[in-house]
Formats: sequence, C-alpha cells, structure tokens
Amino acid sequence: MHLLGDPHHDGSPLYAPPGAALGERVPVRVRVPAENAERAVWLRTVRDGEPRLEQARLDRVTEHERWYVADVLVHNPLTSYRFLLDEAGGYRWLNGRGTHRRDIPDAADFRLTAHDPAPAWLDSAMVYQVFPDRFARSTGHHGEPVGPAPDWARPVPWGTEPAALGRDTSAQWFGGDLPGIESRLDHLQRLGVDTLYLTPVFPARSNHRYDASTFDHVDPLLGGDAALASLSAALHARRMRLVGDLTTNHTGAGHEWFVRAQVDPSSEEARFYYRTDEEPGYVGWLEHASLPKLDWSAPGLAARMVDGPDSVIARWMREPFDLDGWRIDVANMTGRYGSQDQTHEVARMIRATMRAHNPEAVLVSEHFHDASSDMGVGGWHVNMNYSAFTRPVWSWLVEPDSSLPFIGMPVPVPRRGGRTMVDSMRDFDAVVPWSVTRHQWNMLASHDTARLRTVVGTRERVEVAAAMLFTYPGTPVVFAGDEGGLTGSNGEQARASMPWDDIDAGGGSHWDGSTFETYRRLAALRRSSGALRTGGLRWAVVTDDAVAFLRETAEERVLVLLARAPWAGAALPGHLLEAASAQNLYGGADLPLVDGALALPADGPGVQVWRLA
Repeated sequence: MHLLGDPHHDGSPLYAPPGAALGERVPVRVRVPAENAERAVWLRTVRDGEPRLEQARLDRVTEHERWYVADVLVHNPLTSYRFLLDEAGGYRWLNGRGTHRRDIPDAADFRLTAHDPAPAWLDSAMVYQVFPDRFARSTGHHGEPVGPAPDWARPVPWGTEPAALGRDTSAQWFGGDLPGIESRLDHLQRLGVDTLYLTPVFPARSNHRYDASTFDHVDPLLGGDAALASLSAALHARRMRLVGDLTTNHTGAGHEWFVRAQVDPSSEEARFYYRTDEEPGYVGWLEHASLPKLDWSAPGLAARMVDGPDSVIARWMREPFDLDGWRIDVANMTGRYGSQDQTHEVARMIRATMRAHNPEAVLVSEHFHDASSDMGVGGWHVNMNYSAFTRPVWSWLVEPDSSLPFIGMPVPVPRRGGRTMVDSMRDFDAVVPWSVTRHQWNMLASHDTARLRTVVGTRERVEVAAAMLFTYPGTPVVFAGDEGGLTGSNGEQARASMPWDDIDAGGGSHWDGSTFETYRRLAALRRSSGALRTGGLRWAVVTDDAVAFLRETAEERVLVLLARAPWAGAALPGHLLEAASAQNLYGGADLPLVDGALALPADGPGVQVWRLA
C-alpha cells in the first residue's frame, strides 16, 4: 500500500515560488491524482485573522494527475493557507499534515513568510560541529596538555574516555585548540564538509565554555584571537564557512559584566541581570548559579551584545574573524522570564546586525522542543532540529531494549515504528514555513546528546540514520566523530577526543573506516542531486520497518528507501518512472518496471536511492 494517491502540496518550488513580499500575490499549486473525484479545489487563506476562500484554477492535466493553482495575497508577514477539496459525499482539507475528512485547527496550515529566508548557501551546505577542546591538539602529543592548567581544569591525556557524570564532566581538559582544528581541515574536506560550526571559544571556567568570562577575546587555551583569525582565513581560502556559538540567555558567573555588577550595584552592568531575594540573590539559567541570566529590558545590554556595529555579534563578524553566522545557545529562553518576552525582538536585532556585516550570514537557534512560535517571524533563520528530526529518527532506529535516556527526559529512548516516526516528523514540519524546513539544521547527535552509534547499536543502522540525514529536507549537521562511529552514552561522555592515529591509518579500534566511507558517499550523493538539496517531500511508503519518500524538483525525481529490518516490500505506480528502469544512486541495483509497477525490494536493514526521472 502506498501513499501517493493523496493530493499533495509542500511549499517547495514545484508548488510555490521561493520568497514572498508583502502585497505580492503568490501562485501556489496543488497536485491531485487522476483517480481522485474532486468537483472543485478551493484555497483557504487567513487575512488579518479572518479566513477567506477562493476557487483554484485547473492549471494542467496529465494522464495521471491534475494540477490546480490559486493566488495567495501576502497581506500579513506570516500568511497561512490550506486547500479544500469539494468531493462527492463531503469535503477534505489538505494541510501540512496531509488530508482530513473533518474540520481542523489552523496550526498545521501551510505558511508563507515575508521575512528573509536563510541564506541560499544552506541548500548545499554540510555542517560539521566541533567541540574545540576535543578535536585536535596543535602539539600533536598524546599525554596531558602542555603548559600550566587553569585553576578550574583537570588535565587528562588525549584519548581518555570523558567522564559521563560529576564535576569532571566540565573540568576535564584535553587541550584541543584552534590551530589543531586548522591542521585537520583536510579531514573535513575529505568528508564533504563546507561549514565548520564551533561551540564557544571565549574564556570560561569550564571545558564547554558556555559560562563565558568575557566576549571580548578568544580563550588563550585555544590559541587566542590570532588563532581564530588564522582558522577563519584558512577556511575561507578553501571556500568553507565558519559559524560561532554565543550565549545570549546568560553569561558565566565569572563574566566581567557580572563581576562588576556584584561589586557595584549602581553600575550599568548591575541591571543586566535579574535579582531575587532568594539565594544566591540572582536568577541562574535552570537555577544554575554559575550561569546568571541576562535581563533584556536593561538599558545598554542590547548595544553591548547584539545591536549595532559595536556589539559582540558585530565584532566577530568583522575582519579578521569574519564569522559566517551564529548559533545561539538557549535561544528559546533568551529574553523570556515571567511575564517578560523579548525573544523575537532580540532575535531580530541579531539578524539586523548580522545583515549589516554579512547579508549571507546564518542565524541558528538552539531549541529542543516545539520552536514553531519562534520560526518564520523575522528572527532565527532555522533551528537545531531535535524535535522534527533527531528524536523521531532515534525512536525508529534505537537498539532494541535500549536503556539510554531519551533526550531531556527521565525515560529510555522508546523503540517505535516508522508510522510513528513519520507522524512526528510531519507534525513538527507542518507548523513552520517550508522556507524553514528546507534549511533546518538536522542532526543525529550533538555535544548535548548520546552518540549515534551508541543509540542505534550497529553499523547497519548507523548507515540508515545517516542516509536519512543526507536525503531528508534540511541541512545535514554532523557532530565530529560520528562519521567514524565514536560512542558515548550522554552528552558529556560523547565529547570524546578524536583518535587521529586511527583516522590517519584509515581505521582502528577507535575509528570505523567503513562508517567514514558511508558518510563520505552520502555527502557526495546529496551534492550530486538537486532534488535531494532543494526538492519537495512526498511520503510514498510508511511501514513499521521501512519508509520511502520522493524528493522532487522540476528537473529531477529521486526515490529514497530506508529499512531498519527486512519487510514486506511494496509496489509504486509505474508512471513515476520515465525510463526502462530507475538508476540506482546508492545501495543496490537499478529498479526495473515490472508489470507496470515499481516493486520496492524487501531487504533490510539497508538504504537504496534511485533517480526516477
């Protein structure tokens, strides 16, 4: 049983032009299979809070489908719409979650945003996340880090298994630095990476550096300002990009602003933080006293941090650092406290400052749950996509009987079927504009989660997960080391040092060379296909153990089949194919047309990708 008999619209260029301006009438199209019996198709929009209906025009008819078109007036900065199919016996709505023979709320309607979308370079980007202390040492030696240790640090030899619990999680100092990263850029390019995302590089009192003591210079332990400038120049010389990481929700308790605030209650900085009558006398992020929370109603804070040419945001985007964007830590809580909510205002200020220095810079939010109210409104371009990607994929591919905690929850990762995974992905994708979905930062793991290999358990399921990462709409983001099968049961233990001896040898006890080759091939596959980079998404088959979907542009149609185990197989309509057989791009043989149908193989676990037209 396949799902291609339903009407379809997804906001990709086949169905809606990219970009929209206030006052513009934007044509949107809907595809209706020939076997459907609609009497008419209507477009429902919401303008100034009031629904309106306009009949769609029959635009094109083929042997297998009818295409209708109607115009959306972009009267509001965020304009929602859906389709009504008038059919014998009733009507159906079509929105981002699919078709419904009942009335539905507006939450999952399609959306056009008049705000500038994420930069177009994300269409083809592959992002690589590096935790600087654990990637590479410029000295190359394997013992404890050379030089005096800061008072917060416990030096450990390279290759030590990171602590999973306790104080050592933030105190272990491995000694990775920015010159070490620069010395290993060939590894990134072999993999297919074109964008490096660094977790914070500011001085702090921890190895993770989310508790900055200043935003004015780079930690000398990482090589200082000169090392960041050199790394940026080296990346740009290779036509690669560099994205930084900033905490706009809080600083460290050792930050120079907070120290001044504590010493002088009459200072400007004293108003930058929330005060309470309870210990420790100020508000900490999630009650952590080491991370005092910033109050965005304070005069002077915006100018210092995000607004204008003298702000922290602007300084690191200028020469010689030339950042190509920022990832904002705890973006969902920035500017929010009690009745106060300035999140969108702060995000828009950051975006305006970035645009003034680099119109092609990207602004990425960290948000672990439903980010729909913060996306498409002119602030964050995209989100780190835990809710619509990481969590659903984990729950489909997790090792059976796993006891690993599910991200941020006091329960193990559940093992769920493909139908549940797809329902969850559609639910979260449907509540943001397609212009956001197509660029979301999709991840299989990060410095805040368990490692992919530990979650799924086998090399074969790693391949299925990686194939989803490189073929699903969005920007693939790889946490350094996942491409070689590194392991770790939580975010702290996952921050392992890279085993460069094994990597240089092509594999070893700490590096899976075949997994690296899998990632490299999948990255090359995505680069080779316009449909995989910018095409729409039509789910074709959804079963517990296998899913298949189409990625389509006007020029190309690609079919992706992912199976976590052997399954029953399925047949798809033969008219999808415009040749004698489908060209295999990854994982197996060409797919022939048999008795007028495309018979999907029942093998598993495994990945197959075909170009159909």
